[in-house]
Amino acid sequence: MDGITGLPALACSDCRGRNDMKAEQLKYRLNLIKYITIGLLTILLVKLAVVQLFNNDSYQTQAKENSIRLVAIKAPRGEIYTSDGKVMAANELVYNLSLNSLGIENREQITQRLVEMLKDDYPEITAEAIEEKMDIQKYRLFELVTIVRDIPWDLVVKLEENRHELPGVTITVEPLRYYPQGALAGHILGYIHSISAEEIAAQPAGQEYDINSLIGKSGIEKQYESYLRGVDGARRVEVDAKGHPVQELVTLEPQSGDNIYMTINSELQQVLQKSMERVLLQLQTEYPKAKVGSAVVINVKTGEILAMHSAPDMYPDDWKGNISNDRAAYYYPQGSYDPMNPGAAMNRAIQVTYPPGSTFKPITGMAALEKGAMNTLNEYVTCTGNYWIAPYIRCWQVHGNVNYYSAMAGSCNSYFQEMGRRAGKDEIIKVANEFGLGSKTGIDIPHEVSGLLPTPEWKKEINALLIDKKYDNLRAELEKKYDNLEASAADEKQLEKLAQQKKNEQARLEAQYKIDYNFDTNWQAFDTFNMSIGQGNNDFTVIQMANYAAAIANGGNLMKPHLVSKITDSKGNLIKEFKPQVIRITDVSSLTIAETKRAMLAVTQPKGTAHYLFSHFPSEIGVAAKTGTAQTGRVGDNTIKEFHGTFIAFAPYDDPQIAFAGVIEYGQSGSGSAGYVARDVFEQYFGIKDHLNEETASEMSIRYGE
Repeated sequence: MDGITGLPALACSDCRGRNDMKAEQLKYRLNLIKYITIGLLTILLVKLAVVQLFNNDSYQTQAKENSIRLVAIKAPRGEIYTSDGKVMAANELVYNLSLNSLGIENREQITQRLVEMLKDDYPEITAEAIEEKMDIQKYRLFELVTIVRDIPWDLVVKLEENRHELPGVTITVEPLRYYPQGALAGHILGYIHSISAEEIAAQPAGQEYDINSLIGKSGIEKQYESYLRGVDGARRVEVDAKGHPVQELVTLEPQSGDNIYMTINSELQQVLQKSMERVLLQLQTEYPKAKVGSAVVINVKTGEILAMHSAPDMYPDDWKGNISNDRAAYYYPQGSYDPMNPGAAMNRAIQVTYPPGSTFKPITGMAALEKGAMNTLNEYVTCTGNYWIAPYIRCWQVHGNVNYYSAMAGSCNSYFQEMGRRAGKDEIIKVANEFGLGSKTGIDIPHEVSGLLPTPEWKKEINALLIDKKYDNLRAELEKKYDNLEASAADEKQLEKLAQQKKNEQARLEAQYKIDYNFDTNWQAFDTFNMSIGQGNNDFTVIQMANYAAAIANGGNLMKPHLVSKITDSKGNLIKEFKPQVIRITDVSSLTIAETKRAMLAVTQPKGTAHYLFSHFPSEIGVAAKTGTAQTGRVGDNTIKEFHGTFIAFAPYDDPQIAFAGVIEYGQSGSGSAGYVARDVFEQYFGIKDHLNEETASEMSIRYGE
């Protein structure tokens, strides 16, 4: 019984043991699962924390890119037209090469591959250049980074064929500026170029430029940027995780920029540029430095600029993308100004100043008339080849007895020095200021400079600085000299002797300082003589000289020059119109101006320095002019052999319509350089000769053989 009764008890004990073992195993497994779960959750939380804290911007942008992509639609810039309807700046659709920074996993490898594929067409695109562009846009990951604009079709095909090697590389299509007339009016139009980081930071609220924007940098393109730029549109596109478009959600159409209508006449502009080119080439056979010129043609009644040119030419299309090294050297030659390689970046008509030479003599004449310094208009002054007061500035020839009219016709230095002496510096400065010389005209393109109308105050200020600097250096040299002598002195007796010598030298130095200071900082008679004939420190821009000539022509109204007549929207609706604006009515009598116009007419009549240029003009189209041969004032130039040619003119004499001013550097004389350009322009304007259709090479050779 006991055995029998004990068997069940033993069996139950084994069952409990096995159950306990299973419970322990289950508990172990549950704990293991718990710890693994906790570990995985911990890793997940850490990963989430890293994503949230360090990669939030990138992943958030990427998530958006995987669902909704905002694609910018560039607005076409407004077009620019001449007054006679010729399109000067328009737009065309081009292919751009861009990078999506979110589409690149191995950016360095992709960049190197892209550079390798571009090296033949775009050697300037380096890995460093691409990285710099990418770095600028690191806080705007959702935007494409434009690497090259306007790539050729064969490169588009090449990139598409190798797309598997170039993840993130994108070809986009957008409107891009182009200039169908090439270099015609290039400096006036200006150019567009990539916006800089500094310009983005400085942009006004609401402008919404991005790092890929092209903005006006000079000329009309810069001055009227706010009108021309337009408003970009956008497309909201849903894409899958691979960036493939699924559907287009909404499109905001771009708004085209406003159109600009210039005052420039395309035919006159062409004649001006072609004539300047021909004259420069002809002059270079005798004067190799004659490679630069600028000229302005202006409507004397309204201030409208009908033509403006600066040589060498500027090609706006060069600047839209990455400018090549060769073209950069063309625009910005290395080193200081070199007349043999002058560069083409500046608009010399408004950005460079020149001594006016004898084109200033009408100012001197008007000053003398206003001061009552001429006994009569026919009063004679005798020219013997030199002015009779020191420093005896010479005249270019012996004129004998001359009055106001014959002196202007023959450009007699002696006569106008005498009239300048009689009128006095203050009256000359006053009249020159009345006609806008030495001051900005306010023309509606940027970077105009003021030039210089010298005054006694200016001379004292500038020369005082120069004299003080010179004598400070001499004083320092004197101190150094005696420091060295005293250091090597043998005894006290020698030191005393050196001290006395030093004191004497210091006294002589200070006495000479006072003499030089008083002489160099005070206006001298020769300053008046030089100013009277357009030399000395006179320095004006070509646009100032043109406006001054126009003010004489119209009877004394100094107009504000302007290049734009109106602005319309893309549908032709008028937005803004520019009316003639008078800067001032000159405080010079109508009689003085009338007699000065008559004297300038004598310049193109027999015995006048420009007679041969206009002798064939009909009598009803009389031309009033003034020629100039100006010393360059440049260090190293030969003062008796190298001159700039300056020229001003207006016509018709009886009822003036247009005025001209031009300078050709190293052109030797005004009538022999810029005067030819004026003649061609006047012939075209008045229908005397059609230079765009009729002129032949043989006619040119005859003309310049005169």
